Amino acid sequence: MMSETLKRLLLIVGLPTLFALLSYAVFRTDSLNGLFTIMSISFILLVPFGIGVLTIYFSNIEKVKSLSYRLMMPWAVIMVFFFITMLFGFEGWACWLMIMPVFFGAASLGGWVAGRTRLRKHKNERLQISLLVLLPFFISPVERYIGDHPSIYKAYTYIDIDADKANIWNNVTRVRGISSTEDKGWLTETLGFPRPLRAELNYNGVGGYRKAIFDKGLIFHEQVTNYTDQKFMRFTIQANPHEIPSTTMDEHVVIGGEYFDVIDGTYELEKLNSKTYRLHLYSHFKLTTTFNFYAGLWADWIMKDIQNKILQVIKQRAENI
Repeated sequence: MMSETLKRLLLIVGLPTLFALLSYAVFRTDSLNGLFTIMSISFILLVPFGIGVLTIYFSNIEKVKSLSYRLMMPWAVIMVFFFITMLFGFEGWACWLMIMPVFFGAASLGGWVAGRTRLRKHKNERLQISLLVLLPFFISPVERYIGDHPSIYKAYTYIDIDADKANIWNNVTRVRGISSTEDKGWLTETLGFPRPLRAELNYNGVGGYRKAIFDKGLIFHEQVTNYTDQKFMRFTIQANPHEIPSTTMDEHVVIGGEYFDVIDGTYELEKLNSKTYRLHLYSHFKLTTTFNFYAGLWADWIMKDIQNKILQVIKQRAENI
């Protein structure tokens, strides 16, 4: 009995996992002149959908009658797939963490669809299941033909500071070393993104060169394009991917890479009353994927987390001089 149970488990989990790994291999290699790529709707939605379909197709019909089983059993396969790719260093856990909600949702949908197909006992059940599983390979060429759609987004943050504007501005233009205890960001730390260390500026004015230095080798090269002393500073931002060690960030989220780039940043100091100033910090970033609707949410959260931690450091230092 145990042997039969083990065989069934290997069938239910093993074959969908094999499908996931083979699909990953095809999409990861950017096969056939870019017809297949991981950074696509076909991979992040249709591959987990296929995983869900296969998981329920190979499951015992009595278990398939349970809605919770149809929706949640595919998650086990997703977790095994994630574990294998991380174990062998194919993907970083931060990428999987960001994409996990989509994978779980798509896998559950696939399980639900496969369950309905099996319970209704369609005579062309195998053909229908096969077509559903092969969807990512049919759709991906169409998706690549349509192409990516670059989009510009704005991440806006602010903080109120009770301090003299000169003190505030001095901490804006140049940020001395930030210790780990001063770093209050939680999202970027959880994802393992580089944290800000310090910022240097060679000249207070248009044309000034500012360098924002993060740990793990990430550097923002910034050029001041608009400057009003103690009031306004705008600068372009350039991150050179070749300067960033390959171990710092996953290739799919590297700043300045093919999919994600930061364009500019702006500090603006607004007087609220005789004792309080509001410091605005906003940036523009570009995403180039076919699923900007989802990637934009994460990019916005990450940029705001970085900006908020910088604003908190400026506030703490300006108010305690």
